[in-house]
This record gives sequence, C-alpha cells and structure tokens, in this order.
Amino acid sequence: MERLGTGIGWRPEIADAVERMQGVDWVETVAENVCPGHLPESLLRLRDRGVTVVPHGVSLGLGGAHPPEEARLAGLAERALALGSPLVTEHIAFVRAGGPPTGSPPLEAGHLLPVPRSRDALDVLCENVRIAQESLPVPLAVENIAALFSWPGEEMTEGQFLYELVDRTGVRLLIDVANLHTNHVNRGEDPAGALDELPVEAIAYVHVAGGHERDGVWHDSHAHPVPEPVLDILADLASRITPPGVLLERDDDFPEQAELERELTAIRETVRARTAAGGQRAGGRTAAGGPTDPATADRGGSPVRSSAMRETPRRAGVPVPVDPACEDPGDPGRGGTDPARRRLALAQTALLSSLVADAAPPEGFDRVRLGVQADALAAKRAGVVAKVAPELPRILGEEYRPAFLAYAQDRPMTGGHRRDALDFAEHLLRAGRPEDTRARRRLRTWWRERSGPTPPSRRPAVRLARTARRILSRR
Repeated sequence: MERLGTGIGWRPEIADAVERMQGVDWVETVAENVCPGHLPESLLRLRDRGVTVVPHGVSLGLGGAHPPEEARLAGLAERALALGSPLVTEHIAFVRAGGPPTGSPPLEAGHLLPVPRSRDALDVLCENVRIAQESLPVPLAVENIAALFSWPGEEMTEGQFLYELVDRTGVRLLIDVANLHTNHVNRGEDPAGALDELPVEAIAYVHVAGGHERDGVWHDSHAHPVPEPVLDILADLASRITPPGVLLERDDDFPEQAELERELTAIRETVRARTAAGGQRAGGRTAAGGPTDPATADRGGSPVRSSAMRETPRRAGVPVPVDPACEDPGDPGRGGTDPARRRLALAQTALLSSLVADAAPPEGFDRVRLGVQADALAAKRAGVVAKVAPELPRILGEEYRPAFLAYAQDRPMTGGHRRDALDFAEHLLRAGRPEDTRARRRLRTWWRERSGPTPPSRRPAVRLARTARRILSRR
C-alpha cells in the first residue's frame, strides 16, 4: 500500500489554509462535494504540486440491504480517475432504507448509521463490497463508524466483524480512532480490544478527529479539537503497526490555520514517538500470517486466512419478522444472500422509520439513545439544508431552525437535501408562513425560481383575494 504520510481533510472553508500549510503530504475530499468535470482550483493546484488527493464517499450505503447503485459507483470511480487517486474510501454503514420489499416508502437518513454485527449483515456487506470493488478502478478501503446506539442481539465484536470482512473480501480498512473512542463512551467498547482483533496489516490509513460529550453521550462532531483519549488510541495503534497515512478531519467551526497546524504536529509526533519507542509490538491480527493472497491483490492486496481459522461463532441473526409475500430486494443472479437482504431490509427500515418518521422504536433498542440519535439526525439535516440552500436561513432568520425541526419531525427525507429544502419551503408556503408578508414573498419567489408553479395556499381568503385581483386587473 502506498505510504501517504500526514494529511488533512480538504474543505472549501479551509482550502487556502491547506494550500499554505507545510508538511501536508495528502488531502482527502468528500467525494459527493466535488464535480469531476469542474474540480475546485485549490484541489487542482494541490494535485499538480504532487499532493495526493483521496475521494471519501458518504452515500454508497455499503451496509444497506440493497446493492450499491451503479450511478453512485460510477460517480465515485470518475472522481478517483479525475483526481489521480491511489484509492477511494467509504463507510461501513447504511444511509437509506425502505422501498421494496418492506412496504415502506424509500427513506434517507442523511447520516451514517451502524449496521448490526450479525451474520446476515456481514453476508450482505461482503457482497456489496465485492460489487463496489469490481466497479472501481482503484482499491477500496472502508471505515468503521461512530454510533450513538447498539443493535440488540449482536453476534460479533467490531474487531471480529472487520476481521471477517477483510478475510472474505480483501478490502482495505480505514480505521477512525475517534470513532473507536466514540464507541467506547457510548457503547462501552474497549478500543484496545478492538485493535487486538483487527487485521492491522489491512489498514490503508487512519482518521483522527474531535468531538464533545453532552449528558454522557459522545458526539463525533468533527468540530472540536482532538482530545487526548483519541491521541492515546492513535498511539496504541501506532505501537502495533506504522499506519501508511494519518489524516485530521475537521468539518465545522474551523479554527485558524495555526491551530490546525498544531493538531497536525501532535498527530505526527504521536505516531513518530510510539514508533521510535521500540518498533512495532505484537498486537492486532493479520488475516493469514503468510503472503498476500494473489486473488485479492487487484482489490488492495489485503492478507487473507483460511476459513478453518475463523473464530467468530455462527448464531442466528437479529430477529425480525419476515413477510413471505414480500418481493426479493436482492439480485437473483448474485447468489444466496437474498434472504439475508430481505431480513436486513426489514430490520433497517423499522429502525430508520423510528428515527426519521416518528414510528415506534423496534423492540430491543434503547429508546433514550434512539431519541438522542433522532434529534441528532434532525439537527444535522437542518444544518445541511442551510448549507445547500443558504437563502432559507437568511429569509426566515431565527425562525428557520425551529421551523425546520418541526417540519422534519414526521417528514422523512426521500430525495436528498436539495429536494428537502424545496419541500420545506413548500410546506411553509402552504401553511401561510412565514407570517411576515415580505419574508413570505421572498420565500415564494425563491421556491418558484427552483420548482416551477407556485404552491397552492390552503387559506380560502388568500385564494379569493388573488382571484379578485386577477379579475380587477382585466378591467
């Protein structure tokens, strides 16, 4: 695997600062935020200087019940080629649910949600990863995510789950040490134990980020300084293997360039100090202990092991009701995962419905934690809509956020954040809001310019007044 060095997440808000920084070997950009035919000038300049650029996807939903969409895979491949990237990365998560065969309309989470560590979920994830590997021109690495809640009845630890995934697919790993810390606080999972079980030789690079704790819950915000416990986990990982690359993520509340440089220095010195302290100690598991399997070399070259060495117990999956009349969401030509896809689809739809559509929480979940997650999803949704449609908070002022959160309570996102912004504006206009006439006129103009005909008003008096004006104007 190519050695990347120390890098930082490239974001438009800090693009100039990133270009000025010394010692930045590579950058990572959110794949969905760049257009292959119109790459930002800053990224082009970095690329031309020899700085490696890696596209980091957030929307494939490799942990979802359905196979990854061809159009999304094609877009990720196009970005990798346009940027000259040595690999692409995605997440072990699901981001949408519903649709056939669940009896539910399609639902979008707008966020990365954890998959159950079950045999069903692992089988589906492995197949989805293989589909992605076949479609991408460069190796794929997948990231462990942070979670606010756990699935009931899980069959594997995170380390076991990732070990099996690497063993069966040869995929590389993007290990986020901040997410290991998040899962330690929120789910009681031991970071050192997770590292003990990982095939560390499969690590492509490492993420480091900050967060904050509120009411006993750690929020992986990417908007706060990197805390000491996260650097401690990075040091533990670096004592096992020198990671090919380490990257600082920051997505909001960006500090001054000097502060970002101090964090990069702390990350660099953490890795250097632990490596210099006596080499790599024994820890973590390779998937074979032998040479790389040639069968996986074209997919990233991860070591593999024989199925006889697998230690994870095989037990029944997370129990969900199965409707025998349901259609099969899987591709019949792809083998035996169709029943697993169906069970996973029903389980994920029930969970996502409780988070974004005000449905009852599925049995066995921590209702308090699901409430925290639902609030976090709504808050993030409001924030992203405000970024993709900045005119809305300008028009609505302080009314924007409470109005959007009320709107989102039982109206799940189904068509992406731009569609969400239009639907929210239409919802307000149909309700005769905002009350300020000037603001309502501005909102109607904004909506009309992007959607077409003006949405009808529910207030008869308004309709009568408009009709009267039209009649008088003809005289």
